[in-house]
Amino acid sequence: QAFFCLLLCIPWGSSCPPSCQCTERAGAKAVLCSSRHLEEIPEDIPRDVVFLKLDANSITRIPGNAFRHLSHLEEIDLSRNAIEKIDGAAFKGVAAGLRSLDLSGNRIRSIPKEALLALKAKLRLANNPWHCECALQEVLWEARLDLDSIQDITCHTAPREEYVGKPLLQVLDAGVNLCGVRQRTTDVAMLVTMFAWFAMVVVYVVCYVRHNREDSCRHGHYLRALPSAPAHAE
Repeated sequence: QAFFCLLLCIPWGSSCPPSCQCTERAGAKAVLCSSRHLEEIPEDIPRDVVFLKLDANSITRIPGNAFRHLSHLEEIDLSRNAIEKIDGAAFKGVAAGLRSLDLSGNRIRSIPKEALLALKAKLRLANNPWHCECALQEVLWEARLDLDSIQDITCHTAPREEYVGKPLLQVLDAGVNLCGVRQRTTDVAMLVTMFAWFAMVVVYVVCYVRHNREDSCRHGHYLRALPSAPAHAE
Protein backbone atom coordinates (compact mmCIF):
# COMPACT_ATOMS: atom_id res chain seq x y z
CA GLN A 1 0.00 0.00 0.00
CA ALA A 2 2.82 2.40 0.79
CA PHE A 3 4.33 1.72 -2.66
CA PHE A 4 1.09 2.51 -4.49
CA CYS A 5 0.58 5.57 -2.35
CA LEU A 6 4.05 6.76 -3.32
CA LEU A 7 3.21 6.31 -7.00
CA LEU A 8 0.00 8.27 -6.65
CA CYS A 9 1.74 11.06 -4.80
CA ILE A 10 4.34 11.60 -7.55
CA PRO A 11 2.96 14.36 -9.85
CA TRP A 12 2.65 13.56 -13.55
CA GLY A 13 5.37 15.21 -15.64
CA SER A 14 7.91 15.27 -12.80
CA SER A 15 10.29 12.87 -14.56
CA CYS A 16 13.34 14.24 -16.33
CA PRO A 17 14.67 13.17 -19.75
CA PRO A 18 17.69 10.90 -19.20
CA SER A 19 19.96 13.12 -21.29
CA CYS A 20 18.97 16.32 -19.48
CA GLN A 21 19.18 17.93 -16.07
CA CYS A 22 16.07 19.23 -14.34
CA THR A 23 16.34 21.97 -11.76
CA GLU A 24 14.51 25.05 -10.51
CA ARG A 25 15.18 28.70 -11.22
CA ALA A 26 13.33 31.24 -9.10
CA GLY A 27 10.78 28.59 -8.19
CA ALA A 28 10.16 27.60 -11.85
CA LYS A 29 11.23 24.30 -13.34
CA ALA A 30 14.07 24.41 -15.83
CA VAL A 31 15.13 21.54 -18.12
CA LEU A 32 18.75 21.84 -19.23
CA CYS A 33 19.69 19.75 -22.27
CA SER A 34 22.64 21.78 -23.55
CA SER A 35 25.45 19.97 -25.41
CA ARG A 36 23.93 16.50 -25.04
CA HIS A 37 24.33 15.38 -28.69
CA LEU A 38 20.57 15.37 -29.17
CA GLU A 39 19.32 14.90 -32.74
CA GLU A 40 15.68 15.63 -31.97
CA ILE A 41 13.58 17.31 -29.30
CA PRO A 42 13.03 14.92 -26.34
CA GLU A 43 9.46 13.68 -25.97
CA ASP A 44 9.52 13.15 -22.20
CA ILE A 45 10.02 16.76 -21.12
CA PRO A 46 8.07 17.51 -17.89
CA ARG A 47 4.79 19.28 -18.54
CA ASP A 48 5.46 21.96 -15.92
CA VAL A 49 8.75 23.15 -17.44
CA VAL A 50 9.13 26.91 -17.74
CA PHE A 51 12.70 27.23 -19.07
CA LEU A 52 13.93 24.80 -21.74
CA LYS A 53 17.52 24.82 -22.97
CA LEU A 54 18.26 22.66 -26.02
CA ASP A 55 21.21 24.64 -27.33
CA ALA A 56 24.47 23.26 -28.76
CA ASN A 57 23.01 19.97 -29.99
CA SER A 58 22.46 18.39 -33.42
CA ILE A 59 18.72 18.94 -33.80
CA THR A 60 17.84 19.33 -37.50
CA ARG A 61 14.12 20.11 -37.49
CA ILE A 62 11.25 21.31 -35.31
CA PRO A 63 8.14 19.29 -36.18
CA GLY A 64 4.56 20.45 -35.77
CA ASN A 65 3.20 20.52 -32.21
CA ALA A 66 6.67 19.84 -30.81
CA PHE A 67 5.87 21.70 -27.57
CA ARG A 68 2.06 21.46 -27.47
CA HIS A 69 1.97 19.71 -24.07
CA LEU A 70 4.24 22.30 -22.39
CA SER A 71 1.64 24.91 -21.52
CA HIS A 72 3.84 26.62 -18.88
CA LEU A 73 6.77 27.16 -21.23
CA GLU A 74 8.14 30.71 -21.31
CA GLU A 75 11.66 30.39 -22.73
CA ILE A 76 13.14 28.06 -25.37
CA ASP A 77 16.80 28.11 -26.35
CA LEU A 78 17.44 26.21 -29.62
CA SER A 79 20.56 28.12 -30.60
CA ARG A 80 23.68 26.48 -32.09
CA ASN A 81 21.94 23.42 -33.49
CA ALA A 82 21.67 22.21 -37.10
CA ILE A 83 18.03 23.18 -37.62
CA GLU A 84 17.08 23.45 -41.29
CA LYS A 85 13.31 22.93 -41.25
CA ILE A 86 10.62 24.40 -39.01
CA ASP A 87 7.03 23.28 -39.40
CA GLY A 88 4.33 25.94 -39.62
CA ALA A 89 2.72 24.54 -36.45
CA ALA A 90 6.01 24.02 -34.60
CA PHE A 91 5.07 26.32 -31.70
CA LYS A 92 1.36 25.64 -31.64
CA GLY A 93 0.08 25.45 -28.08
CA VAL A 94 2.82 27.62 -26.55
CA ALA A 95 2.49 30.79 -28.63
CA ALA A 96 0.49 32.71 -26.02
CA GLY A 97 2.82 32.25 -23.06
CA LEU A 98 6.24 32.09 -24.72
CA ARG A 99 8.41 35.11 -23.90
CA SER A 100 11.74 34.19 -25.49
CA LEU A 101 12.75 32.00 -28.44
CA ASP A 102 16.37 31.69 -29.56
CA LEU A 103 16.92 30.17 -33.03
CA SER A 104 20.27 31.79 -33.72
CA GLY A 105 23.27 29.91 -35.06
CA ASN A 106 21.39 27.26 -37.02
CA ARG A 107 21.05 26.38 -40.73
CA ILE A 108 17.69 28.01 -41.33
CA ARG A 109 17.26 29.44 -44.85
CA SER A 110 13.55 30.10 -44.71
CA ILE A 111 10.72 29.71 -42.26
CA PRO A 112 6.94 29.61 -42.62
CA LYS A 113 5.71 32.99 -41.45
CA GLU A 114 2.79 31.35 -39.65
CA ALA A 115 5.30 29.59 -37.38
CA LEU A 116 6.52 32.88 -35.90
CA LEU A 117 3.93 35.58 -36.49
CA ALA A 118 1.55 34.08 -33.91
CA LEU A 119 4.27 34.30 -31.25
CA LYS A 120 4.55 37.14 -28.78
CA ALA A 121 8.02 36.00 -27.78
CA LYS A 122 11.19 37.94 -28.37
CA LEU A 123 13.01 36.21 -31.26
CA ARG A 124 16.68 35.72 -31.96
CA LEU A 125 17.24 34.71 -35.60
CA ALA A 126 20.84 35.81 -36.15
CA ASN A 127 23.64 33.81 -37.78
CA ASN A 128 21.52 31.66 -40.06
CA PRO A 129 22.06 31.29 -43.84
CA TRP A 130 18.87 33.18 -44.65
CA HIS A 131 17.38 33.42 -48.12
CA CYS A 132 16.09 36.97 -48.09
CA GLU A 133 12.56 36.75 -49.44
CA CYS A 134 9.09 38.13 -48.78
CA ALA A 135 8.28 35.75 -45.89
CA LEU A 136 11.44 36.80 -44.00
CA GLN A 137 10.65 40.46 -44.62
CA GLU A 138 7.18 39.98 -43.15
CA VAL A 139 8.68 38.30 -40.09
CA LEU A 140 11.07 41.20 -39.64
CA TRP A 141 8.23 43.72 -39.88
CA GLU A 142 5.68 41.98 -37.68
CA ALA A 143 7.51 39.73 -35.19
CA ARG A 144 9.17 40.88 -31.95
CA LEU A 145 12.86 40.56 -32.80
CA ASP A 146 15.67 40.94 -30.30
CA LEU A 147 17.15 44.35 -31.09
CA ASP A 148 20.67 43.31 -30.07
CA SER A 149 20.80 40.61 -32.76
CA ILE A 150 18.77 42.10 -35.58
CA GLN A 151 21.88 43.38 -37.40
CA ASP A 152 23.19 39.80 -37.62
CA ILE A 153 20.25 38.63 -39.78
CA THR A 154 22.23 38.54 -43.03
CA CYS A 155 21.22 37.62 -46.58
CA HIS A 156 23.09 34.43 -47.49
CA THR A 157 21.16 34.24 -50.75
CA ALA A 158 18.72 36.72 -52.30
CA PRO A 159 16.73 37.42 -55.48
CA ARG A 160 19.41 39.91 -56.55
CA GLU A 161 23.17 39.49 -56.20
CA GLU A 162 23.75 42.91 -54.65
CA TYR A 163 21.77 41.93 -51.55
CA VAL A 164 23.95 38.89 -50.76
CA GLY A 165 26.14 39.32 -47.68
CA LYS A 166 24.27 42.38 -46.43
CA PRO A 167 22.19 42.62 -43.25
CA LEU A 168 18.52 42.28 -44.14
CA LEU A 169 17.71 45.43 -42.19
CA GLN A 170 20.19 47.39 -44.34
CA VAL A 171 18.58 46.07 -47.52
CA LEU A 172 15.12 47.06 -46.35
CA ASP A 173 16.33 50.48 -45.13
CA ALA A 174 17.53 51.11 -48.69
CA GLY A 175 13.90 50.95 -49.83
CA VAL A 176 13.94 47.42 -51.22
CA ASN A 177 10.61 45.59 -51.01
CA LEU A 178 11.26 41.85 -51.30
CA CYS A 179 7.54 41.17 -51.55
CA GLY A 180 7.44 43.59 -54.49
CA VAL A 181 10.35 41.73 -56.10
CA ARG A 182 8.38 38.52 -55.83
CA GLN A 183 5.30 40.19 -57.28
CA ARG A 184 7.27 41.56 -60.23
CA THR A 185 8.79 38.13 -60.83
CA THR A 186 5.31 36.61 -60.80
CA ASP A 187 4.02 39.28 -63.20
CA VAL A 188 6.90 38.68 -65.61
CA ALA A 189 6.28 34.93 -65.49
CA MET A 190 2.59 35.49 -66.27
CA LEU A 191 3.44 37.78 -69.18
CA VAL A 192 5.88 35.24 -70.60
CA THR A 193 3.26 32.50 -70.29
CA MET A 194 0.59 34.63 -71.96
CA PHE A 195 2.98 35.55 -74.78
CA ALA A 196 3.84 31.89 -75.30
CA TRP A 197 0.16 30.96 -75.54
CA PHE A 198 -0.50 33.86 -77.93
CA ALA A 199 2.42 32.79 -80.12
CA MET A 200 1.11 29.22 -80.20
CA VAL A 201 -2.34 30.46 -81.29
CA VAL A 202 -0.83 32.63 -84.04
CA VAL A 203 1.31 29.75 -85.31
CA TYR A 204 -1.72 27.47 -85.28
CA VAL A 205 -3.83 29.98 -87.24
CA VAL A 206 -1.05 30.56 -89.80
CA CYS A 207 -0.53 26.84 -90.26
CA TYR A 208 -4.29 26.29 -90.56
CA VAL A 209 -4.68 29.03 -93.23
CA ARG A 210 -1.63 27.83 -95.13
CA HIS A 211 -2.85 24.24 -95.03
CA ASN A 212 -6.29 25.25 -96.37
CA ARG A 213 -4.69 27.37 -99.08
CA GLU A 214 -2.50 24.47 -100.18
CA ASP A 215 -5.55 22.20 -100.27
CA SER A 216 -7.43 24.75 -102.43
CA CYS A 217 -4.48 25.03 -104.82
CA ARG A 218 -4.20 21.28 -105.17
CA HIS A 219 -7.95 21.07 -105.82
CA GLY A 220 -7.73 23.82 -108.49
CA HIS A 221 -4.82 22.06 -110.24
CA TYR A 222 -6.77 18.85 -110.16
CA LEU A 223 -9.83 20.47 -111.77
CA ARG A 224 -7.73 22.11 -114.49
CA ALA A 225 -6.08 18.81 -115.26
CA LEU A 226 -9.42 17.10 -115.99
CA PRO A 227 -10.23 16.59 -119.70
CA SER A 228 -12.80 18.99 -121.15
CA ALA A 229 -16.26 17.57 -121.81
CA PRO A 230 -16.87 16.90 -125.63
CA ALA A 231 -19.10 19.38 -127.42
CA HIS A 232 -22.61 18.14 -128.41
CA ALA A 233 -23.17 17.75 -132.16
CA GLU A 234 -25.74 20.09 -133.61
